[in-house]
Amino acid sequence: MLQQYCPSLTDYRRLQTREVKIGDLLLGNGNPIRIQTMTTTDTMDTEATVAQCVRCIEAGAELVRITAPSKKEAENLLHIKNQLRAMGYTTPLVADIHFTPNAAEIAARIIEKVRVNPGNYVDKKKFDLIDYTDSEYNAEIERIHERFTPLVRICKEYGTAMRIGTNHGSLSDRIMSRYGDTPIGMVESAMEFLRIARGESYHQIILSMKSSNPQVMVQAYRLLIQKMDEEFGECYPLHLGVTEAGDGEDGRIKSAIGIGTLLEDGIGDTIRVSLTEDPEFEIPVCRDIVSRYADRAQHQPVAELTEQEKIQLPYSPFSYKRRETVAVDKIGGHNVPIVVADYKEEETITATSLEAIGYRYDIASDKWNIGDAAADYVYTGNRLLDFALPGTLQVLCDAQAWQGAEDKTKYHPVFQLEEYLNTTDVKGLHFVVIDAHQHWKDIDALVAKTQQNNNLVLCVESTNTHTMPSIRRFMIELMQRGVKCPVVFCVENRNKTLDEQLIDFATNSGGLLLDGFGDGGWLWNHTQHVSNEKITGRTYLEVKNNHQFLNNTAFSILQATRTRISKTEYISCPSCGRTLFDLQETTSKIRNATNHLKGVKIAIMGCIVNGPGEMADADFGYVGSGPGKITLYKGKEVVKRNVPSEIAVNELIELLKENDAWVEPPAVMA
Repeated sequence: MLQQYCPSLTDYRRLQTREVKIGDLLLGNGNPIRIQTMTTTDTMDTEATVAQCVRCIEAGAELVRITAPSKKEAENLLHIKNQLRAMGYTTPLVADIHFTPNAAEIAARIIEKVRVNPGNYVDKKKFDLIDYTDSEYNAEIERIHERFTPLVRICKEYGTAMRIGTNHGSLSDRIMSRYGDTPIGMVESAMEFLRIARGESYHQIILSMKSSNPQVMVQAYRLLIQKMDEEFGECYPLHLGVTEAGDGEDGRIKSAIGIGTLLEDGIGDTIRVSLTEDPEFEIPVCRDIVSRYADRAQHQPVAELTEQEKIQLPYSPFSYKRRETVAVDKIGGHNVPIVVADYKEEETITATSLEAIGYRYDIASDKWNIGDAAADYVYTGNRLLDFALPGTLQVLCDAQAWQGAEDKTKYHPVFQLEEYLNTTDVKGLHFVVIDAHQHWKDIDALVAKTQQNNNLVLCVESTNTHTMPSIRRFMIELMQRGVKCPVVFCVENRNKTLDEQLIDFATNSGGLLLDGFGDGGWLWNHTQHVSNEKITGRTYLEVKNNHQFLNNTAFSILQATRTRISKTEYISCPSCGRTLFDLQETTSKIRNATNHLKGVKIAIMGCIVNGPGEMADADFGYVGSGPGKITLYKGKEVVKRNVPSEIAVNELIELLKENDAWVEPPAVMA
């Protein structure tokens, strides 16, 4: 039996899974974590699809998925495959199937792998709530058995692999009626199909549990592993991905949190980063994520869990509940997690310096303008500031510098652990920096002192290569000992590109936040440069102001983990051959028009296949319904059909206004 849902919560070990052969590629069973992507061309345009496949393969894709929504596209996969093989490319191809079993049965005879979605392969998705009796429910499962078994037998005969890919937003009406829109519903949806395949002695299967919400995604994968382990005593390979992650920094952060949280525990055999960008540009992001685990087996050991802790953790990894803490000032308790901006390496700090972290000073009115994503604290190291601060911003500084501060309500001391343990009298809000790896031997003294102090905030970092589990182990220890002081996570990056930093920050802090740990984030780095160019020749992230990069990253991580909402959220599909408009251009237009609507979730879907299902978590939806035509949704309800794409963005704004979700954008200061 596994420990909870993975081999170890402290020691990095890959989850043991069955080995699956996809063409000449081996997946699972300790083989390297494979990287894949999906084409965005029209599958019937053979030349364009072949050319895009080549670009993806040259960029490093080890599998390439192609949409096959109907029989004609499935049949054309033969021409695409033949051209690629004639050019010397042997990379396995995957057929993406949605509603058409006949297309799957054709594709399974041609290419190396098919992907089916159990939510709409046989089941219905009309958003009907039906009260099934047990006999009616079992009759539906029998119907699925009859319709799915022919595909299983074809795959077995032709040596074709299969991915059973559940999506959170496209659970069938039957599953929704019994389990609701839940991670366990996602798991059961896949397990029904897996049981049928096993009944046919077919095991060339990969599974996925995708969602646009990293929290739901992570919980579903953990539950799936637990369920397979309990029922079968073994696990099948897992394909990881956050669906409809979006573009730019937000898409990368959301993907890194969902995928990275699982990879940290040795879970995952292949990954795909779903960005609203050309597919070859997904590959370098995948490589950055996977490269983190190249030498992870050589990491320094994390303090092991006791046998009792292995049996019963002080939190549930299958549902979200924030760790209980006391409120210290505006940190912990029921307060949203805070953000600390690090200015210790700045030569000079002026009022203008704070623009990068959300504070803009207007000389004419002598007032501060404060953004939704404005840092809560600024750390200045051994210095005090010589100008009046905005009312919501407070300063952290080294304990010695703090002694000279006149306004002790605005300035708060930061102690190193040894310094703090030797301090006898500390009053008011104060912070203590602790290394979860190096300072484990001091934990008894720390716990004793925290229990005497109601104004302490711990700032926890880890010098262990396996940073996230190291800090998680420390948090488990605090919970076991009843320590309830707030904790801010400190994540440092050195000598990495900005792309790599983004993934590092998102994984090391985002995974902890998903488990309910953490009352704030404090990010810092030692580089002020643009990203290095990747293999595709494209620079992903550029930054002119390092403080702005760090501040935006911190708030984006909190947004992606749903722990603090500070901006509009976009659920944007990565485009494919079904897309009915220019997805990247349209996403940009909608962002520009709506990015001031804090807390509103807008889905931008390329076609009706992904539309109603995948945007289940959105407040409003913009979905392609035909060439040049858009359907607008409020939640899951169709509001306007066949809107011409030229006016559809304006119609979306009108829909927002009609539902009191619109505010006028703030005036731009000269």
